[in-house]
Amino acid sequence: MSNHNSLPPRSPLSSTPPTSGSQAKSGLVPTNNVTTSEGITVRARIDPTLTVADVVRQLCVNLKIKGMPSDYALRDENHELVTNDNLRKKIKARLDLKLVNSPNKEGREIAEKLRVRDQKTMRLTLYTLQRYIRENEFASGFINYDGVTQLVDIIFTSLGNTLAYALTAMQNLMELDHGWASLDEAFIFRVVQVLSSPHSLINVCRPATAILKKLVEADPSNAPGPQAGSSKNGPAIVPGSIYRYGFTMVFEQMRKEKSLLETIVNRLGSADTAMAQHSMMLINSLLSHASDARWEEFIAEMERFSLRKAVVRLMSQHTVEELTSCILDFQANMLRVTYRKKSTLVDLDAQLSHAADLNYIWEHSKLIEESDEKGQQLKWRKLGFDTEDIEFEFNDVGVLGLECLKRFVERDPDFSKVVLEQLSRPVERRCPIAKASNEVVELLSEHWAIFAPGYSTSTTFQPLFLDFYKVHALATNFFIRMWSESGAATGDFIRVVALVRSQVKVALRNENVRAWHEVERDFLECEYRAVRDRQMKELEQEDDLLSKIPVRNLRAKIFKESYEFVRQQRIQCLLQGAWFVIALPGNAPQPRDSRRPSKPWRFVRLDNSTKYLHYVDSAVKFPVRSGLEDLPDRIEIAAVSEIATGTCAPPPNVLRDHDDLPPTTPLAPSPLSFSLLSIHEEQGSLADLIAPDQSRWADWTDGLNMLRKDGGHVASKETAGFVQALTEIGLKIKLLDLSGEMVEIPSGLTAGPPPPNTDFFFSELI
Repeated sequence: MSNHNSLPPRSPLSSTPPTSGSQAKSGLVPTNNVTTSEGITVRARIDPTLTVADVVRQLCVNLKIKGMPSDYALRDENHELVTNDNLRKKIKARLDLKLVNSPNKEGREIAEKLRVRDQKTMRLTLYTLQRYIRENEFASGFINYDGVTQLVDIIFTSLGNTLAYALTAMQNLMELDHGWASLDEAFIFRVVQVLSSPHSLINVCRPATAILKKLVEADPSNAPGPQAGSSKNGPAIVPGSIYRYGFTMVFEQMRKEKSLLETIVNRLGSADTAMAQHSMMLINSLLSHASDARWEEFIAEMERFSLRKAVVRLMSQHTVEELTSCILDFQANMLRVTYRKKSTLVDLDAQLSHAADLNYIWEHSKLIEESDEKGQQLKWRKLGFDTEDIEFEFNDVGVLGLECLKRFVERDPDFSKVVLEQLSRPVERRCPIAKASNEVVELLSEHWAIFAPGYSTSTTFQPLFLDFYKVHALATNFFIRMWSESGAATGDFIRVVALVRSQVKVALRNENVRAWHEVERDFLECEYRAVRDRQMKELEQEDDLLSKIPVRNLRAKIFKESYEFVRQQRIQCLLQGAWFVIALPGNAPQPRDSRRPSKPWRFVRLDNSTKYLHYVDSAVKFPVRSGLEDLPDRIEIAAVSEIATGTCAPPPNVLRDHDDLPPTTPLAPSPLSFSLLSIHEEQGSLADLIAPDQSRWADWTDGLNMLRKDGGHVASKETAGFVQALTEIGLKIKLLDLSGEMVEIPSGLTAGPPPPNTDFFFSELI
C-alpha cells in the first residue's frame, strides 16, 4: 500500500518524486521509501539538514501515528539505526527505511519478553537482542528494565541454540563500557562450565570464549583515566565500573574446572577456524594479563597441556592464513614469558619448585657430594659450575636457565655417563656442562632477541623458538661435542662459545620453512673443522667485541629504545592520516561490469585518543584539513580483532592511472592490501584498503598491530629491519669512544669481596 502526502516546505516528506536532469544537478534530495509497522509505505523526500528526531516527528504527524514521536525511530533494510551521523548517507543511497520502535522502547520490550519466558518466541527475542544490544540507547532501555538479570538467568538455565543466542547477546553487550558490572563470580563459573564441557556446541563455545576474554581484559588497571589506589592493592575499583574483573577473578573460577585449560588448548585443533581463532585470542589475553600471584601456576598448566606444540601444529594447517595475526601475537607473548623466566632469579628458600628442580638434576647425575683439598663443599662444581653458590650461578639466566638444564637432563637418559666422562678427564680438560648450558641459553636469547617484555620484531612463524628447550638440548650437546673434538681446555671456553654461536645462526636460519630434521642434522652431524673454517671467515667480517656480555647487554638496551622509537613513529603516521584505495574483499563476487566505483578513495586518520579511526570516502583525493572535521565516519579500534594482510583486490579502473600502485589482475589480492577484521564474525571486515606503496603499508599494518591491546607483533620486514638497523647503528655509535681509546672490555665482571667491617662512609662527589 502506498500513501503520498503533501507537506510544508520544511517537511521531510514530499509527494513529488525527484526528477533527473536539472533537478538532480540543483542538489534536490533523492527519494526514500519509508514503511511503517502497519505496512504503509510512503515516498519521502527527506531534508538532510534536519535531525533524525525532526524527521521522525513529522513522519508521525503526517501519518497520524499514535504515541509519542520519541517512541519511534528509523532503520534501514539491514536494521541499522538511522542517526544524525549517517542520515545524509542513507538519503544519498536512496535506501528503503522503516519507521519502528525507538531503541529505548525496543530495549524495554525485549527485557519484558525475557521476563515472560515464552519458549515459542524466546529464540527470536534473543536474536533481536543480540542484533540491537550494541546500540547505546537500546542498551540503556534494556539495562534499566532489568534486562541483564533476565539474560543471565537464561544463560544459567538454557541449553543448545537458545544458550548460543543468549551468550552472543551477552558478548555484544560487553562491547559497551557499561551495563555489565553486575556480573558476578557465579556467572563467570557458569561460562567456565559451558566452555569446559566437551559436549558444548561450537556456536555456544565461540561467544563463551569471547566473554571470558573480555572479562580477563576488564582489569581495574585497564580502566581509562587517572587511577586511584596503592601499589600494594592495585587501582581502586570505581562503583559501577566494568573494570572490576581481570585475570585473577577469572582464573580463580577456571581453577575449579580442571579440564578447562586442556579443552581450550585442544580446541586450537578444531576444524572450525573461528573456534580456533577465539581460543587462540583467549589464550593470548590470559598470557598478557596473568597476575604475578598466579603467573607461574598458569604458565606451568599451559606447558603441561603442550600449548606450544598445539600452536606449532596450527602453523602448518591450511587454515593458517586466518590465524596468522593470533599466532604472531602468541609468539610475542611467549617471548614475554621467556624473558620473564630469564629475569626471575633462582630462589631456593622462597620457591620450593626451584629446589626440587635442582634436586632432580643432582639425583640424575648420580654423583656424590665431597670436599675439596681445602675442605670446602664440592658438589655443583662437579657439574661444571664455577662456584658452589648455585643461586649466583643462575644470576644471568634465571629460572629459564634452571628449567633448560633440567629439561636437558630429562632428555638424555645417559646424562650421568656424560658427567662421569668429563670427571674422568684432567681438571683443565673437563667441559663445564652446567656453565655451557647457561651460555647456550644466552646464545639462544640473543638469537631470538629476548631482550625485554613486549618487544617482538618477528614477521614470520618461529616454530623452533616455541620448542626452545629442545633446541637448547641440541645446542648444548653440540657445545660438549665441539669441546671434545677441538681438544679445548678451561681457557678456551669463549672460543667454543663462538663456535656454538656460529652454528646456532646456521642451524636456526629460515626457521619458518626449515624441517626439524634439517636442524637436528646441522647440530648432530656438522664436524668441528667445517664449523671452525666457517667461523674464521665470519671473524674476518665481524668484531669479537660484539660477542662480549657487556656489549650484548648494551645491545639489549638499545634494542628496546629502537623498538619504542619505531613504534611511536608508526603511530605518528596513523595520527597524520593517509589516502587508500577502497578494496574489494577476497570473497567478493566478480563485478559484472568494469565501471569505476563512484568513491574509490578513502582518507583515514587516527584520533589523538587512539581509540578511533576516522575516515571519509571520496571520488578524488583532496587536501584534508588537520583535525577530524573532514572525516565524518569512524571505526572503533577496540572492535578490530585482527589486521589481515594480502586479503583483498583493487576495484576496476582505479589503479591504472597510478603507477606507484602495483598492477594486479582482476580480483587477485594486492600485496599492499589489508583488512580490519571485526571481533564479530557476522560483520566480517570493517575496512578493506590498499596502500599506495610498501612504506605506507608497513606504517599502517604495524602501527595498527602495535596499537591493539592484544597486539604487539610486527607484520612487515620493513619495520623489523628498521628496528634492527637502529639497534646496530646505536650500538656502533656507543662503542666508538671505547674503540677509539682502545679500552679493553672484559667478558664479564666479578664482584669483589664485601668490606671486612662497617667502618667506612661514602664520600660526597663534587
